[in-house]
Amino acid sequence: MATVTESPEPDLRAAADLVMAMMAIAGPSGREGEIVRFVRQRLRQAGIPASAIRQDAANRHSKRGGDAGNLIVKLPGTYRAPRRLLMAHVDTVPICEGCQPVRRGRFVRSADATTGLGADNRSGAAAILVAALALARGGLPHPPVTFLWTIQEEWGLVGSRHVRLADLGRPRMAFNFDSGQVDRLIVGATGAVRLRVDIMGIASHAGVHPEDGVSAITIASLAISRLHRDGLIGRIEKGRRRGTSNVGRLSGGEASNVVAPHVQITAEVRSHDKRFRQSVVARFRDAFERAARDVRNAAGRPGRVQFRAQHGYESFRLGSREPAVAVARKAVAGVIGGKPLLASVDGGLDANSLTARGLPTVTLGAGQHGAHTVDEYLDLAEFERGCRVALRLATGTETQRAPGSA
Repeated sequence: MATVTESPEPDLRAAADLVMAMMAIAGPSGREGEIVRFVRQRLRQAGIPASAIRQDAANRHSKRGGDAGNLIVKLPGTYRAPRRLLMAHVDTVPICEGCQPVRRGRFVRSADATTGLGADNRSGAAAILVAALALARGGLPHPPVTFLWTIQEEWGLVGSRHVRLADLGRPRMAFNFDSGQVDRLIVGATGAVRLRVDIMGIASHAGVHPEDGVSAITIASLAISRLHRDGLIGRIEKGRRRGTSNVGRLSGGEASNVVAPHVQITAEVRSHDKRFRQSVVARFRDAFERAARDVRNAAGRPGRVQFRAQHGYESFRLGSREPAVAVARKAVAGVIGGKPLLASVDGGLDANSLTARGLPTVTLGAGQHGAHTVDEYLDLAEFERGCRVALRLATGTETQRAPGSA
């Protein structure tokens, strides 16, 4: 084994050019083909053999299909050690389509004020690509390491849910780059349940015989109003129990002169507490079923509800003594010169999927801020620190000093 006394440093100028190029490539969930081809091309140009690169069929397991699977690079170590995984998702949300990243000082924003930037999560995808390219070009000593660029994270962690751990080489710990602050390690995340509610009313002529109809819109409105009144919409606080919920989409109806016979609602409930999450889902079900019974036509006929609750992802919390947490803390501390914070978040991450499958996964930052909004920006100083952390983790030099340090 070669002895490494200093942690290697990435080419930060090239890293900045790389992330700018990646943010300019469209790649919403389900259409990641172009960005996956870009990453693969850069890997091959750096000398990584085609035999070490594969694309899986995770997109075939998606209900919405998709033009690309997860991209996996599995490298043998130059010395014996447990295999580790560095990962990031490549898909962006639709608001980022048409982005033209523009750099102003240390910050990058979209030139078009109506589009997001796509730093979520091209910053993380670029950070681990920088590390992979450094290994290939620099001949750096490193443990067995796998790089993973996942698809369709924004559609419910599709890529990470369907990647085969055997294809990853069965790593012992994982590091997911999908956050902003480099001095914060995400070691826990909420769980979520997706809801779909179909409300069946009875159509009638709204001008001639409205009394013969049962309005699905009225049922939906009554149920949502009750949930709001009971403090079950938005941020939910019941004693020490916490969670969130949202009615994200409502569609239905036919015309202003027809009593609406059908409405479909999609919603979600989140909480770190599984039992509390389930109790809120039960309250949602009860609210819609009660509203359907309460809204009747002149003949006494009520509406009907079909309520579906689908498990999205489970919550998790890694302990401070978890090896993945300890390694990540050392890597970040070596870059920022202090102890990073440990945090839990209310969003879902690829880390939820992999941790639930027995692969402890810590999520790290690479400079993205304001995700899913037109105000999104990339802090290049933080991105550079994220690249340095990624290379330390890829080379197993998290305990080594930085070049030039005393």
